[in-house]
Amino acid sequence: MRLRNVKNKEAIIAGASFCISEPTVWKGKWHTYFQNDHPIHLEIGMGKGQFLIAMAQENPNINFIGIERYDSVIARAIEKVPENLPNLVILRCNANLVDEIFDHEIACLYLNFSDPWPKKRHASRRLTSPYFLDKYDSIFEMMPQIIQKTDNAPLFSYSLVSYSNHGYILDYVSLDLTHDEEIFSPMTEFEEKFTRLGYPIYYVVVSKKSVNV
Repeated sequence: MRLRNVKNKEAIIAGASFCISEPTVWKGKWHTYFQNDHPIHLEIGMGKGQFLIAMAQENPNINFIGIERYDSVIARAIEKVPENLPNLVILRCNANLVDEIFDHEIACLYLNFSDPWPKKRHASRRLTSPYFLDKYDSIFEMMPQIIQKTDNAPLFSYSLVSYSNHGYILDYVSLDLTHDEEIFSPMTEFEEKFTRLGYPIYYVVVSKKSVNV
């Protein structure tokens, strides 16, 4: 992904109260942050925020948190967030810190168009690798659930095997989400691009009975 530099990104980020640069201080206290006990859904690699913003607007009784590491991308996301959207927070950090940020607080995790890291030596960097699935075990509350979308068939196949090996059940699989009328899932920026180009969008929902499975 080519990143275009946003010249005033530091000022944009500093001016957004819902963007947190040191999220580890809220570990175990995210319900206190939101001042309610609503479920918390997390997107890792939220990009410019189109999916997460739409989800937050459609679901006011769910709290949404997005993780993004690139300042220019975060700045563009902040510019899209409408006023009076109290159930949306952006975390400015690396995905590697996810288990240092949450402690059995997340109800659902979204992985949308994650970097496929196609080279075998980089497999552990994939967000569905055993390395990351181990980290997710400590962030989920009662019943872990992961929802993934991707245009990358090799990553999708790898992820299905990785989930199964980690004790997840495949609840729903779609090999062509664009034409799947059963699923409501707002499009990401990448998804709009790939759909226009005619690429199939792969989609899966996986879950465990508990974090101890």
